[in-house]
Amino acid sequence: MTGKREESKRRIRIPPPSSEAALRRMQAAKPKDTAPEKALRSALHHRGLRYRIDAKPLKELNRRADIVFRSAKVAVFVDGCFWHGCPIHGTQAKANATFWCEKIKQNRERDADTNKRLENAGWKVIRIWEHEDPEVASEIIYNTVRKYQGRAPRPKTTEIT
Repeated sequence: MTGKREESKRRIRIPPPSSEAALRRMQAAKPKDTAPEKALRSALHHRGLRYRIDAKPLKELNRRADIVFRSAKVAVFVDGCFWHGCPIHGTQAKANATFWCEKIKQNRERDADTNKRLENAGWKVIRIWEHEDPEVASEIIYNTVRKYQGRAPRPKTTEIT
């Protein structure tokens, strides 16, 4: 199996929420336009950069980057500490712990696969944790975009920790 069928086969069964409060928290979690994303985009805009948001860097890859600079082939992902297992701020869920452990593991595996696929296609991948200072992150992104505009070779993934 390949593609969507393989991916759906790997998905784990979602358990019922442990409480009404947990359900409300999960429903309130935004998949895009989070506060850290908006702060980073604002800082990038102030630096004069223009970009696409929530876009596929590659048409054939069914994954979206939070910020895309097509001319420089730079894809930026703003990873949530809980959802992507931040080594500093990532927490372990108490309720449905097995589910969440597996879910975060799958997220990390998908992130690594995305990085590899984009790099193999000549893209530079930058991953920013949600807790990173948007000004510091925007400077790194700005310098990377300026460096790779109009150039062919791309180095490996940059991760700020």
